[in-house]
Amino acid sequence: MRSLMAQMPDESLVYVADQAHVPYGPRSLEQVRRFSEGIVRFLQGKGAKIVVVACNSASAAALTHLRATFSDIPFVGMEPAVKPAAEKTQTGVVGVLATPATFQGALFASVVERFATGVTLLQDTCPGLVERIEAGDLEGSQTRTILHSALAPMLAQGIDTVVLACTHFPFVIPLIQEIVGDKVRVIDPAPAVARQAMHLLETNGVRRGQDGRPQVEFFTSGDPGQLERMLPRLLQVEAKARGLAWLGDDQVVEKLYDTPGTSYTTRPPV
Repeated sequence: MRSLMAQMPDESLVYVADQAHVPYGPRSLEQVRRFSEGIVRFLQGKGAKIVVVACNSASAAALTHLRATFSDIPFVGMEPAVKPAAEKTQTGVVGVLATPATFQGALFASVVERFATGVTLLQDTCPGLVERIEAGDLEGSQTRTILHSALAPMLAQGIDTVVLACTHFPFVIPLIQEIVGDKVRVIDPAPAVARQAMHLLETNGVRRGQDGRPQVEFFTSGDPGQLERMLPRLLQVEAKARGLAWLGDDQVVEKLYDTPGTSYTTRPPV
């Protein structure tokens, strides 16, 4: 989202944070697939002309299924940046930080098979890191301990590149860089994903011009107040967030509060 807003400030964006189900990484691929389908239906109801699956776990579990199910919507997914890492490593040893679902998915295996021949890939799931970032802890002692536990063994084996294969992890790049030092390259895939999204919009002839005021909407299945407090720190924006309610694993609807923080009714997607 941060890179999309930076590269396409004229586009209207709808952001969905499924904080009720975070983290996706330890969940089954089938459950993540159902969550992803429900979110895409909601975005489709909001008039989305393209969907960025800004989650490596969801991309690994659901991207192929989503493209087959919603054939009228272009998708941009997350692919672990193993290719650029393999191309640029000098030591031949690359660290990959990702969730279990990403490592288990066929997408990661395919990327490794295609691009990482002759490269040693060291993997770590960084248990608890997503939760620390969700709590806004970007440089505290617990976050530092998790990252040090993951990275120290990799450094001992000679990594010169770290691939961030979870979209939460770029928020702690400064801390990662502090731990690994300036001789280790840290790859954030987000700018390339934003460029691909812009390319698809232009290719399909639906890129927004500079006329009119773009609208940016934030939704969460968790606590809207918590997301609002996180936005200035994580995205450098101040905005209101609106609540979502899950009706089963594959349908999510907007909450319409009668009294904030108490009861609500729901409105299905248009």
